Amino acid sequence: MKKFFLWSTLLVTLLIMCVAVGGYLYLQGYGQKKLLNNQQTLNVNIPSGTSVRQLSQQLVSQGLVKEPWSFEVYVRYRGKALQLKAGEYAVPAQSSIDELIALLVSGKTRQYTITFVEGWTVRQALEVLAQAPKIEHTITPDQWQKLPELLGFKSTYSHPEGLFFPDTYAYSAGTKDAALLKRAYEKMERTLAEEWPKRAQNLPYQNVYEALIMASIIEKETGVPEERPAIAGVFVRRLQKNMRLQTDPTVIYGIGEQYTGNITRKHLQQDTPYNTYRIMGLPPTPIALPGQLAIQAALHPAPGNSLYFVAKGDGSHHFSSSLSEHNRAVRKYQLRRRQDYRSNPQAN
Repeated sequence: MKKFFLWSTLLVTLLIMCVAVGGYLYLQGYGQKKLLNNQQTLNVNIPSGTSVRQLSQQLVSQGLVKEPWSFEVYVRYRGKALQLKAGEYAVPAQSSIDELIALLVSGKTRQYTITFVEGWTVRQALEVLAQAPKIEHTITPDQWQKLPELLGFKSTYSHPEGLFFPDTYAYSAGTKDAALLKRAYEKMERTLAEEWPKRAQNLPYQNVYEALIMASIIEKETGVPEERPAIAGVFVRRLQKNMRLQTDPTVIYGIGEQYTGNITRKHLQQDTPYNTYRIMGLPPTPIALPGQLAIQAALHPAPGNSLYFVAKGDGSHHFSSSLSEHNRAVRKYQLRRRQDYRSNPQAN
């Protein structure tokens, strides 16, 4: 009986050891296993506060692992707390369980992008933002005039136009539209702070905001990027000589929805704060989102004598130093427009 008991004890001990060794070997290789149904990149969304148990159940429901307990046991076997970071993750195809875990604790969530284009108005930027995926929308395009109040810079600027840097911005799912706009605003502030101290001497701007207004006009007038400094030079010289700017984009901005694609004599005679055919100096605010090259052009205008320019129809301009020369150019390029005339070389 005693011998039987000893043999029984030995067998149980061996069985436990076998199970332990088998479990150890299983766990050792578990992390190297490939996820199931992961033939292409897929999304795993981790809500805030997700526990390991909840994650394991979610992975089963998505068909990535067979049963929840093995994943949970493996995580605890590793001996480290799994500090999950909330967000949406793009899991590459053929990922292993270890690679998945590393991704979920890295915080490298899936990134989406949105682009604000140079020359857009702030309302156009809001309209695109309102259609962007995976964003938490809190601001509508109709609220564009309230942006200084909504975003907290009303004490600095009362009007939002031109204050957001046109660029491509990456964001994670669930990002608020206000957060993206603040990033664009802060980037514009940084850009102006960097460029303003490097400006040329004797410019006709009282402050950096006036330079931003000028940059927005240059942005709207320029079809060929290389011409920005030359166009800036024309506008700067006109201001210095107390000449009206007489630039169509400001008129178009001032009449708003009245503009349907064709600027008329009536529009040029209409009294608005932005009609530079009637007002002296700069309009009260920017008229678009200027990019860095337009800002640099406003602060470093090209030298010369030209006071006029007219679109040639291929995106470039003819520059003139006298009114008579300008009138000849107008007759050549505007009154006898070529069939494929376009003010912007990118236009279709």
